[in-house]
Formats: sequence, C-alpha cells, structure tokens
Amino acid sequence: MNILIIEDEKPSARRLQRMLNKHGMNANEMLHSVTESVEWFKNNPHPDLIFLDIQLSDGLSFEIFDEVEVRSAIIFTTAFDEYALQAFKLNSIDYLLKPIDEEELERALDKYRDLKPSVQDLKLNFDDIKKLLANPVEREYKKRFTTKIGQHIKMIPVDEIECFYSENKGTYAHTVDGRDYLLDTTLEQLEDELQPAVFFRISRKFFINVNAIKDIISYTNSRLQLKLNSYNEHEVIVARERVKDFKLWLE
Repeated sequence: MNILIIEDEKPSARRLQRMLNKHGMNANEMLHSVTESVEWFKNNPHPDLIFLDIQLSDGLSFEIFDEVEVRSAIIFTTAFDEYALQAFKLNSIDYLLKPIDEEELERALDKYRDLKPSVQDLKLNFDDIKKLLANPVEREYKKRFTTKIGQHIKMIPVDEIECFYSENKGTYAHTVDGRDYLLDTTLEQLEDELQPAVFFRISRKFFINVNAIKDIISYTNSRLQLKLNSYNEHEVIVARERVKDFKLWLE
C-alpha cells in the first residue's frame, strides 16, 4: 500500500511516519506545502491513502484539490477544535486530532482496511469544511510543564527551558538557571507539543530551544556541535541526517 503524508511541520510528519512503521506501513513520501503537493500529484501516481493536515505553510490543504483531482482515500490530521470534526468525518475515511494517539491511528487504519473496496466511491466535498475554517483556529502549544518535587508540584514555563533531553529512559527539562527536572513525557510526545519555531529535535536525545544556542561548531562526520548557555553535562550534537533541516530551521 502506498501512503503519502502531507504535513507542514516536519517533526510531526516524521513522528507519524515512525508510528506507521510500527504498524508495518511505509510512508516514504512526505510533502509540506500546497505548492509542493500540487506539483507532486501532477508527476506521480496517486497513493492509496493520504494523511492530510488541514493547515499547510502556504494555505489550506483543500487548495490542492482545486488544481488536481486526487484519487486517494484521506485521513485528516488536524489540531482544529472539535466543532469542525463532524465535517471532516463526512468527507474522509476518518480524522485524527493532534497530537496523534497510537490507538486512534490504529482504529483509523482498521477503518480504512474495512472500507477499502468502496473508497473510490467517496465524494470529496469540502465546501462545509471551508466555511468552518474561514477563521482558522490558532494552534496551541504547551506553555508550561509540571514536575513533582517531594510533596510539591512545580510549574516550569516553557520559555525558561533551554533543552529537553532523554537519559536512562527518563525525559528531563534543563532550565535557564541550570536545573534539571524529570518530566512525565517522552521526546516523541513533545514533537507535537512544542512550538516548532522555537524548539527543534536535533537527535534522538535532544530538543533544543533556539534562544539557548550560544555557539555552533563543525563536528565529525558532517555533524554539528552546539554550545548552550548553561547545559554542559553532555555533548550536544546535531545528528547528520538532521543537519540540513536544522540549518533551514535556524533561518
């Protein structure tokens, strides 16, 4: 089965790709804008299934269908409020509310398998959804995290966090005052909770706040080493496969 992911936030696209891999499905193609998608559909066979984000970097994803007739089943991925979800459901196989949950993804895939023989009979009519999205909802990201210290619960504003890192199967937040706090989350979950303009996942171990970067140094094997304002417990290395996206993110 050929699967295509259309999602403007690259960390979210990569996370969904990994989740699909766990279910034995390969999504080798990932697109990130209306313009890129239109060009791709004009020059490639259409996939069996599309995971389609609503809001792309250069407009609503429905604009793709104004240019090309897409002959694929669609599962919407969206951060929009639930008032619009019924319209999504009427016009697709299913919808997944971000951050995507493993069990919800599995149910959507099962639904696709059950409906596959009749998928081509689905009529894509996006007028109702376009009306609902005339005033798009602002994407909400985490503003604070909590951690338990003894009998107390401490709140940590996200703009005071220099980086997130994993160690010994735990996820930690390192703050601007040089403290480290154990959080009840994973780096994978953080991918959909952090503002992508501010935080970037440079490797399997680190998420970095752009405001915490003090220096960037060339490193072995085409990698980069980062010096942060206060974190210095371990080397902070940008993985080779993420260097290109990291440089684009900095711009």
